Amino acid sequence: MSSLDSRFFGKKVKNPLVLASGVLGVTKASLETVCDNGCGIVTTKSLTPEARKGHDGPNIVETECGLLNAMGYPNPGIDEGLKEFAPWKRKDEALIVSIVGKDKAEFGMLAERIEAAGKVLGANAIEAVISCPHTPGYGMMAGQGTPECVCDITSAIKEKTKLPLIIKLSPSVPGEVKLAKSAEDAGADCINMGNSLGPGMKIDLNRKRPILGFGMGGLSGPAIKPIAIRCVYDIYKAIDIPIIGTGGITNGTDAIEMMMAGASYVGVGTAVYFRGPKVFGTIAAEIKDWMEKNGYSKPEKIVGAAHV
Repeated sequence: MSSLDSRFFGKKVKNPLVLASGVLGVTKASLETVCDNGCGIVTTKSLTPEARKGHDGPNIVETECGLLNAMGYPNPGIDEGLKEFAPWKRKDEALIVSIVGKDKAEFGMLAERIEAAGKVLGANAIEAVISCPHTPGYGMMAGQGTPECVCDITSAIKEKTKLPLIIKLSPSVPGEVKLAKSAEDAGADCINMGNSLGPGMKIDLNRKRPILGFGMGGLSGPAIKPIAIRCVYDIYKAIDIPIIGTGGITNGTDAIEMMMAGASYVGVGTAVYFRGPKVFGTIAAEIKDWMEKNGYSKPEKIVGAAHV
């Protein structure tokens, strides 16, 4: 009999599926809805030191191959955000708190706030986003995609918290293996590969203007899956810490392919936009069905199978 039960930094979770940050992660209630629909690990909306309005709309547009989005990190700020998500007491699902800062000092401060919230919050891990392709002052647009910067940010966070740290990278940044290795060497506990690809653009032919309010945005969805899988495959060979494989996952076979490449956990984002929260239960059932047909008892047995 196959089981999807997994371990996430010591916590037993019902499956290795992860709700990606920015998708239904604005409130505790929305995260619990995702859990009720079959997700094992959920990620909050990315929190900044102060409240942010984000980019002007439109913020999301469909393309022929996925979504373009340019949100600009709208959020209530770290203090109000932590109040919203506390307390997290789900028995079979874990909580990741996503943070984003302009520099290592901001990242360190955000981690310190989460650490201070402690058991009242009940978070299982922190995810630091250093890979946004479309928000000035953050991620790629702040030059955070270098091994030195990744090392500095990772170290600054680890100095302020004992919680496991996930560093979120993007397939848009060259040298993802070096970045992942730099994060691991500085104390990161996990790599999330990755973020949206880009930036990209779609133009309204009638208005003769870009559709997104910010003009450009990150591409997500099926089009980026082959790139995300290749990145996970290469990173798996270079590091010893777990990987969350995110990018273009829409069904169970996509998730299995990502795990074979080396992902211990599988992030799902854009598929929620197209198929709703129930997509997690569907993907989980498809994974289990495949495992039973192919003689796998646990998800971890699949991880890295493409490297054998």
